[in-house]
Amino acid sequence: MRKRKGYPVYPLTAAQKFHLFYQNFCPKKEVLNIGTSLTIGADLDWKVLKEAIYKAYERNDFMRLRFAKDKEGNWYQYIVDKEEREIEFVDFSGASMEEAEAQMREWTQVPFKRQDSPMNRIVMIRTSDGYNGLYLLIDHMTADAQSLIGFLKDVIQIYCNALYEGVEYPKEMSSYLEQLQKDLAYENGSKAQERDRKFFRNLIDHSPEPIYNGLRGTMELEESRKRLGDPNVRAAINVSDSVDSALDTFHLEEEPTRRLFDFCEKYHVSMTCLLIMGLRTYFQKMNGHEDVSINTAIARRATLKEKKSGGTRIHSFPFRTVISEDKTFLEGIYEIRDLQNIYFRHANFDPVEYFAYRGKKYPHPNGETYEPMSLTYQPMSLQEENLTKLGDIKYKTKWYPNGATTQAMYLTVMHRPEDNGLDFNFEHQIKAVSREDLEYLYYYLCKIMFKGTENPNLKIGDIIKLI
Repeated sequence: MRKRKGYPVYPLTAAQKFHLFYQNFCPKKEVLNIGTSLTIGADLDWKVLKEAIYKAYERNDFMRLRFAKDKEGNWYQYIVDKEEREIEFVDFSGASMEEAEAQMREWTQVPFKRQDSPMNRIVMIRTSDGYNGLYLLIDHMTADAQSLIGFLKDVIQIYCNALYEGVEYPKEMSSYLEQLQKDLAYENGSKAQERDRKFFRNLIDHSPEPIYNGLRGTMELEESRKRLGDPNVRAAINVSDSVDSALDTFHLEEEPTRRLFDFCEKYHVSMTCLLIMGLRTYFQKMNGHEDVSINTAIARRATLKEKKSGGTRIHSFPFRTVISEDKTFLEGIYEIRDLQNIYFRHANFDPVEYFAYRGKKYPHPNGETYEPMSLTYQPMSLQEENLTKLGDIKYKTKWYPNGATTQAMYLTVMHRPEDNGLDFNFEHQIKAVSREDLEYLYYYLCKIMFKGTENPNLKIGDIIKLI
């Protein structure tokens, strides 16, 4: 396929193929849906807001993406010139907030038609709590959380520029198409791709086999050893026979969040490093292994153009650390930082190829894994300099579960727009991980992070004993 409906077509990127790969194995096709609402504590001019949405569609080409399949079953993508769909308006002011949120959850659980179809839906909403704004549903093959937030910011700033003095018109967004062509050039046998392939293969070839760490201890690993009749098995099955999922969110207040950020600033480490350190220490405590591996997402948005180009750019790799209990909390953090910096240099590599190569070295025909969970940290916030000029206007965001996940547990840590505290969003298979499991994990994760940041020279073994 070269053209579709008069538009040039392009192959899918590695990040897009990854989403398509797991959707194919999921009975619930809404697994790729991301649903969110952004509401503002003020009356809105709906006509101006609608114009701002159309303008943002015009400025963000990734929001005009379409997919098409050829006769052999290969998927392609293309971008249409204009988005002319009618923007919906729903008035929830006569309904309770619970009823409004239930309706938005329902919307989030309706999969998109994939062939030649818009891959997002925007609804202007009025709610009974005095907040007004937008509900946005988007397909993960066209956007990740960072590009979704970038689009919403663009809408807000265009709207505010039209209505308020002193709010600048937002700077131009970057071209999704330009970044897409760079990704495809990399994936087409480039020297950079070969370098990254060599790095990851070396990593797999010259490391001993990883070991699985369970959320509540070694039960799943012991079960695998018993089932396979081999006491040396190091992988386990942690998913259930159902992809039905729930989203449980835990809120860390503004003041303790600031303490964590102060630590990161003082020691020149990222919040991701601190979160990984907290999580891996939790698994070390629960399982007794100093060898811990979890999947971590890398946004691949190092340049300004990548940050503002939209699309889905996340690659996810197992992040494995072997840190002795004799090391201090700070030494562990620095090991994670140094390893992360190496990963960032090679993060354009296709994660599916990584897992396939590791699967050949350590075959697991029953679907066992070494990683109990995945982590994403989302640094973007809606608290923008331009928007603070509007005085005390408050913002609220809410994420809605799509009801399906192919992983046992996925943690996304995000900034809360109301106060810039942190939200810990756990999407999990209902039959694999309980709300009680998550409360336990969150409680100890916070204890570890605060004990470590307050006493960075304390040994990891001592932190484990003290909590």
